[in-house]
Amino acid sequence: MAGNTRTDAAPESPQQPPSANGEGPVSAAEESSSQQQAREEHAAPGQDAERERLVAELETLRKKFDTAVRAVQAAEKDREEFKQRVTRERERMLDVERGNVAVTLLEAIDELDRCLSVSAQDATPLAEGVRMIRDGLLRKAQSTGIERLHVVGQTFDPNTAEAVDMEITATPDDDQRIVAELRAGYRLKDRIIRPARVKVAKYVAPVQA
Repeated sequence: MAGNTRTDAAPESPQQPPSANGEGPVSAAEESSSQQQAREEHAAPGQDAERERLVAELETLRKKFDTAVRAVQAAEKDREEFKQRVTRERERMLDVERGNVAVTLLEAIDELDRCLSVSAQDATPLAEGVRMIRDGLLRKAQSTGIERLHVVGQTFDPNTAEAVDMEITATPDDDQRIVAELRAGYRLKDRIIRPARVKVAKYVAPVQA
């Protein structure tokens, strides 16, 4: 028809919300970032609670682990102390038995000493044989850790010697001093297995004329 023109109008674009800077519509990337931030803000309280719960559980497990370690260490210490006590007790019992055997051996040595004291100047083969036996027995006793006490000239000590005789002295410094050994004494390690029998000096002031 004359005078009529057809105009095809362009479709209208949907209206976009303004961007964050207010200078144009929001892009797809900006919208996605905004939605992600909203989701994170919404999920943050729940994540914090879960993190706190996990931290609390971890702390509880750490305390239980520390307690278990201390219990194991205490048990190991008790075991070692028990082992040491058993070892010490076994050694003590062995020393007691060794001392009992040694006392019998020392009594035999005493008998030989008395025989030799009677014949001190005897140089016969028999006397020499007795001396050799006596010396051999003494060496065997000493090889087990037995030591002879040397008490002559020392101050009397009731822990190591028995006073069976007394000698009067006029010297004050010699009071309670051992002047003679009547029977030898012996120790095994720190234990006296047989005290010595001794003569002790007793100070008596001289009578004034």
